[in-house]
Amino acid sequence: MRRVIVFVLLFAMVAITASGVSGLLGRLFDAANYRLASNDVAGLALSLAFSLVAGPLAAVLWWLLWRRMAVAAERSSLSWGLYLAGMSTVALITFTAALLQTLSALVRGSWQPYGLGTAIAWGAVWVWHRWMSARATKSPTRLEGVAPVLGAFYGLAIGVGGAVTALGGLLDAVVGGFDSSVEVGNPWWRPALQALVWATGGAVVWWWHWMRDDARSRRTGLGPVVLVIVNGFGAVVLTLGGVATALFLLLRVAFDRTEPVAAILDRFGTAIAAASVGALVWAYYRGRVAAASEPTRTASRLVTSGVTLAAAASGFGVIVNSILAAIGTPLTESGARSLLLGGISALVVGAPVWWFVWRPASRVSAAESGSTGRRIYLVAVFGASAVAALITLLVIGFRIFEFTLDSLTGQSLLDRVRAPLGLLLATGLAAGYHFTVWRLDRAAAPAAPRAARTIGRVILVGGQDAEPLRQVIEDATGAAVTLWVRAAPFPAPTAEQVIAALAGVSGSRVLLVAGPDGRLEVIPLLG
Repeated sequence: MRRVIVFVLLFAMVAITASGVSGLLGRLFDAANYRLASNDVAGLALSLAFSLVAGPLAAVLWWLLWRRMAVAAERSSLSWGLYLAGMSTVALITFTAALLQTLSALVRGSWQPYGLGTAIAWGAVWVWHRWMSARATKSPTRLEGVAPVLGAFYGLAIGVGGAVTALGGLLDAVVGGFDSSVEVGNPWWRPALQALVWATGGAVVWWWHWMRDDARSRRTGLGPVVLVIVNGFGAVVLTLGGVATALFLLLRVAFDRTEPVAAILDRFGTAIAAASVGALVWAYYRGRVAAASEPTRTASRLVTSGVTLAAAASGFGVIVNSILAAIGTPLTESGARSLLLGGISALVVGAPVWWFVWRPASRVSAAESGSTGRRIYLVAVFGASAVAALITLLVIGFRIFEFTLDSLTGQSLLDRVRAPLGLLLATGLAAGYHFTVWRLDRAAAPAAPRAARTIGRVILVGGQDAEPLRQVIEDATGAAVTLWVRAAPFPAPTAEQVIAALAGVSGSRVLLVAGPDGRLEVIPLLG
């Protein structure tokens, strides 16, 4: 509790100080148009209080904590690693966002002194915390890879967003014939150049953390999660969403030309840009996932399967909706045709990718059918689809009773229920299919009997290098493990020695003491 409280206080004091300094720097850079205090006395007083009151308090608190980091127990505390990772990430986001916003404003021809002040203040905070993370004698021994992984993810996000906007603006200008009157006084190239600033900044941030800080090789629990989010979800949504949008616009040009072609293809370039950039990200991170562990590869494939299934199911539901709409309304009307073309686009793009990723026609091995990730996926998809189906069924019932009780509104019963009915069919099919697969998997790979758990908790007493033995003990006994770091540095025993020492031991709590020469002492405790 002491560590949690002091690091929360330090986090708050550093953030408040940086806010105050950024306000003072903004006023300094805007001194030509802002007479320091005459226009906003309260704002100046607040910035001075943040800087001159919170600043010294943050400095004193940091100095007291920094001196304690020479102690191994303090360096290995979760609070120290969490503080450095959190503040480094917050400082990076604030610093780069303010800097890129200032640079993009310069492209537009405007000056943002407060943005520059924010960038300088928070940039100094980021550099300071990077310096602390690089100190070999005082840097945290836990969560040291969190900040690089989060920084790489953030840089990739803003870089991809900027690249899609810049390339999309250029392609839209090509499709639209370089219409320079998109906005009065704002030529077509200016928004694209502003987006290019963000794309370049994001690429630099991503390279700095992914390549220079070697976030790609960090063995952290967060790394595989980010890989799954980027490869299995983000890149897939961006790529398939762009392809589906581009296909929908082309189908509208071919079969639903109720507007000028230029108006229909207004966002065609952005769709192509999203598909292209998303495909590049997908291709790169697919290679990283292929080199990762088996659970990471499985999780990425299952997330991709879920995304493509949602696209295919929504497309099927929209097609049913449009067909029901055409029964009462001629399909030549624009609304029904656009709805049908949108559903076809989603189904044509989502269904083949889902079939390729999920491979429903392939034989599933016993190991795969019994894997935890596959079972969680099947239950999650079945549960979500079943809940959606039940909700749409209630909506259909409500519409039927509403039509029965109030039939004077002029809207037919089919028009009232066609949208929820299409969703009901799509979610019902998805729920039924995944429930059937889940039952087949259970029959093919029955759950193996679990070994009796004879140890409740293991208290491991060892040196700093005994940290990897946590997972070894958990896998061997199923017990929770607490590590106590001893002052005398003894070499950690091997995994084989630990497993052999715990064989046949039982008790609610067991003390495992690692001594010199690899000796182990196992002491079952009462209570």
